[in-house]
Amino acid sequence: MNKLLKRILLTVFLSGIFISANSNDKTIKIPVPPRPDGATDLIGFSLDPIDTVRVGFVGLGMRGADAVERFTYIPGSKIEAICDLVPERVDSSISYLKRHNIELPATYSGEENSWKALCENPNVDLVYIATDWQHHVPVALYAMQQGKHVAIEVPSAFTLEDIWALIDTAESNKLHCTILENCVYDDFELNTLNMAQNGLFGEILHTEGSYIHNLEPFWDRYYNNWRLDYNSKHRGDLYPTHGAGPAFQLLDIHRGDKMNTLVSMDTKVAGIPLWLEKKGREVPENYKNGDHTMTMIKTENGKTIQIQHDVVNPRPYSRMYQLTGTKGFANKYPIEGYAFDADQLSEDSIPDHENLSYHKFVTDEQKNTLIDKYQHPILKEIGPKAKEVGGHGGMDYIMDYRLIYCLNNGLPLDMDIYDLAEWCAITPLSEISIENGSAPVEVPDFTRGAWNKVKGYRHAGINRETTKP
Repeated sequence: MNKLLKRILLTVFLSGIFISANSNDKTIKIPVPPRPDGATDLIGFSLDPIDTVRVGFVGLGMRGADAVERFTYIPGSKIEAICDLVPERVDSSISYLKRHNIELPATYSGEENSWKALCENPNVDLVYIATDWQHHVPVALYAMQQGKHVAIEVPSAFTLEDIWALIDTAESNKLHCTILENCVYDDFELNTLNMAQNGLFGEILHTEGSYIHNLEPFWDRYYNNWRLDYNSKHRGDLYPTHGAGPAFQLLDIHRGDKMNTLVSMDTKVAGIPLWLEKKGREVPENYKNGDHTMTMIKTENGKTIQIQHDVVNPRPYSRMYQLTGTKGFANKYPIEGYAFDADQLSEDSIPDHENLSYHKFVTDEQKNTLIDKYQHPILKEIGPKAKEVGGHGGMDYIMDYRLIYCLNNGLPLDMDIYDLAEWCAITPLSEISIENGSAPVEVPDFTRGAWNKVKGYRHAGINRETTKP
């Protein structure tokens, strides 16, 4: 028996996956567990409006402390409680709130499980989780068990077991469980999504996304080395959601289409050992995460998605963000641009269109005309305020604003529990594929059959004027 077959059989045994009985189908099948008794899907899920959303923040490191500060600018919310293992971080956030004359929240710190008391606080409506990766799911599950909505930093979960636990708990308790993915709110992504929803690109056939970000300057900033430690023990795309979120929204995933099959491969390990040697540190034995990971996905409707991950090599930052449609093309990195089939544009849509072709981007003047015409309604509403408050150019503020706005108004959230599941599932599924010789892996339907109930992705509560190309 060869080594590859042994590895496949071992993975099957440990993970509960299996190879199709059809000898012509080498796809690794991933079982979908039954829905808990009494639970229903949460497609289009909303609850009664919450006039003031009382938020408890768990984790006040690099992301959490900034979130507390942003929430001083979010209408319809109140900073009800804050928690961190390290007391000095709690003290720092309290000092900030005092300086800005904000009513002080309840505080929790000093103990490994201090966050449990925050989740039990009857005055908290929403638990905002910005801890290290290992605590995302335990905090979220416990918070939902206490009747709280949860919002989880990225990536929200890393194993299929944890993803299903989040889905089952949210469905059983009829609670929101959302992912805090900010990149879907960047200006270019929002405006391009609006253009796509207005048909400017025709039928979208292929999208791309990535997280290309050399983390060398940041590895030492993660408490107890938790991020590098996780990379050392796992293969696959460990940070897929920045690229996946915008790419999946363009293709209406679980809103009329779904992922069917995934294939991943990675390069050998090289960058981290070089960095550790430069620092005079010991290189972990059998460091697992390859420098560059590539994942290809095929959807039910015959579309394709490419997602990449590289956090160790000296490449310029990139989330790729690219779409190819029958009538147009969009690209964000390294150059923002649009290209179109000239025949489908009218003179009042864009100037000098007679010289356009799919071989080149439109001019800067033409691009600006497009952006003016198709600026996303969210950017029209709060774009200037987002730039003023900041947070990755304002997209952090928009992410928080939209979360609270939807809860205030009793609307479905922009990102539901199935978005969280699908975007995060790239991590364990890519690892399964790579560990089995880049075998195709079946992507579970996390909606359990409800992926076609809603047709087309939309932001709830947005008054959209359709602009025909």
